[in-house]
Amino acid sequence: MIIKKYQQSDCAETFKLFYNTIHTVNAKDYTAEQLDAWVNQSMSMLDWNKSLEKNYCVISIANGIITGFGDIENIGKVSYLNRLYVHKDYQGMGFGNALCDTLEKSTQGKIAVHSSITAKPFFEKRGYKVIKEQKVERLGVFLINYMMEKV
Repeated sequence: MIIKKYQQSDCAETFKLFYNTIHTVNAKDYTAEQLDAWVNQSMSMLDWNKSLEKNYCVISIANGIITGFGDIENIGKVSYLNRLYVHKDYQGMGFGNALCDTLEKSTQGKIAVHSSITAKPFFEKRGYKVIKEQKVERLGVFLINYMMEKV
């Protein structure tokens, strides 16, 4: 496994991973309508790339394939773990922990994350605590997620 900093050349592959992971792994906890509202294929690659480049973003690679990615934004005393996704075919193999370790080590203090229902047990095992359950609206569709923090 290799962990390296995200580059613009990783843009299309990370978006494909993001889309496919949400539409397969998260399908056990969300409806098709919710998944489509969460992410759709109409997002521009320019906007996707900008969103990843503005934060500290890393990818994991195995056998020449991007197996996961994550990004964190340092906002004063609290850092926001914006995204953490592992390829649908590489779940449970340590990529999420390796990415999360790297992102957490890049900052100090409290870390906040808006976790999906699916990812909540992963973050709880890493010491994150649920602050509150939230109903978020995406394209007129409501989804449940959890505001979690780790000190």
